[in-house]
Amino acid sequence: MDLTGKVAYITGGTKGIGLGVAKRLLDEGMKVAISGRSEEGVRMAVEVLGDSENVLGVQSDVTQLLDEKQAVEQILKHWGRLDLTLANAGVGHFAPVDELSEKAWEQMINTNLNGVFYTLKASVEALKKSEGYYMTLASLAGTNFFPQGAGYNATKFGVVGFTQAAMLDLRKYNVKVTTIMPGSVATYFNGNEPSEKDAWKIQAEDIGKLVVDLLQMHPRTLPSKIEVRPTRPDLK
Repeated sequence: MDLTGKVAYITGGTKGIGLGVAKRLLDEGMKVAISGRSEEGVRMAVEVLGDSENVLGVQSDVTQLLDEKQAVEQILKHWGRLDLTLANAGVGHFAPVDELSEKAWEQMINTNLNGVFYTLKASVEALKKSEGYYMTLASLAGTNFFPQGAGYNATKFGVVGFTQAAMLDLRKYNVKVTTIMPGSVATYFNGNEPSEKDAWKIQAEDIGKLVVDLLQMHPRTLPSKIEVRPTRPDLK
């Protein structure tokens, strides 16, 4: 499938996986809108992507449905269509459950779980019109629980369940829905600074290639849940 001229919206697109996917989609000839909470962060990411007519930066907080509706409206006004929404924005706080703060819990629920719902809610009608694709960026933490991960696990288990149910609801409209569940990725997540020490990890561009592969798959076939992990974690 030729992706030239197709339009994508990526939340949390100013760095890490979101930015890596945006770069790959642009290489495939797509038009890409990225969003983030910080106006300055969005501006800098647009510059990194080349600040061309195929790039649109949108300031939006995924925890606010109105923000997401306005973001999609801006994309539709700018390009007239929407073919892919990637709900990528996420946060993580890790602590034993008896020490996990209410603030940290609420931030993860609002961003990781409410955010994917609001992003879908805002874009679903446009995706129905284009018979497009909705993807969520979950995590292997959505199927593998671990100590100090109660809040993060809860949200990512929720994202996986939400996305799989949404897939069943939306496929009758020829809207594809997939959740991508990476293991360790070389990003800025949780205060990490990507460097050579992260060479063993999945790279952001690897997720970008995966997104392209999904978009180019025959319309009759839907990989609805994908686990992806480093080949050799022992190399760390």
